[in-house]
Amino acid sequence: MSDDPPLPVPRLVLWRHGRTEWNAAGRFQGQLDPPLDDEGRRQAVRAARHLAGPLPGGTVVVTSDLSRAAETAVALTDVLGAPLRLDPRLREVGMGSWEGLTRQEVAERLPEQYADWLAGRPVRGRGGEDPAEVPARALAALRELPEAPAAVVVTHGGTSARLLETLLGLGPEHRRVFGPLANCAWSELAMQNGRWRLLRHNTSAPGLPDGPVPQREVRRPDAGASPEEGAPAQDADAL
Repeated sequence: MSDDPPLPVPRLVLWRHGRTEWNAAGRFQGQLDPPLDDEGRRQAVRAARHLAGPLPGGTVVVTSDLSRAAETAVALTDVLGAPLRLDPRLREVGMGSWEGLTRQEVAERLPEQYADWLAGRPVRGRGGEDPAEVPARALAALRELPEAPAAVVVTHGGTSARLLETLLGLGPEHRRVFGPLANCAWSELAMQNGRWRLLRHNTSAPGLPDGPVPQREVRRPDAGASPEEGAPAQDADAL
């Protein structure tokens, strides 16, 4: 990002949408548009109240135009009293022929593609997007935001992962450094000394399934993961 124009905000919160029935079933969503389920709506309201507290006045909120993200974002703008910006460039990674299938269905019907995906290799013959296209389009959307002290970007598991890696200057060899965002969890970054710094990752509101847990409690490694983010305990990739 060194040769790219800077973003007009010094602080970013990347917030993943609440749960859908497809998330619960392990079904690839991609750019298809299933809505939040009842639990996802509860997650959005609960998380928005927690997320809004430390945000500075004048924070802008921008969201993917897919309904599961937009409805999550409205829960926050209702608390902040802020306008909502919708941008299709923040949509989930396009997953081609996998969209609408469960992880098990892909594994049974397309075992070679599925093996490549598990190993983090390019998935050939599926269609969808090239990994490099995802952060490029998302960053283009963020560069058009107004100047503000902070922005909340309401998006998806795969898109948020690609944005996070790009902002931190991580290459493809580092694509498994960060675990996936759970439903309604967020990452927070700040610009410091000319570089983006990760302040928090996969933060959830208290009371959510993936929220803060006692130190003696061990969280399931696949908690909150969706197919877009990768197989349980293995990958945060959408591709």
